[in-house]
Amino acid sequence: MIEPLTDVVPSFFAMLNQGPLTLTIALHTVIILPMFWIYRSEKKRLESQE
Repeated sequence: MIEPLTDVVPSFFAMLNQGPLTLTIALHTVIILPMFWIYRSEKKRLESQE
């Protein structure tokens, strides 16, 4: 599924270009995980206001 990285200059985008799964994992890490963190912090803030 993931082939060896044979780029002249190995970069972040070259890693993402390895396949659809790599891109999915990267996007989830960058977007979805902070959403959970923001959700929890906002929920805590709202509960403390009441």
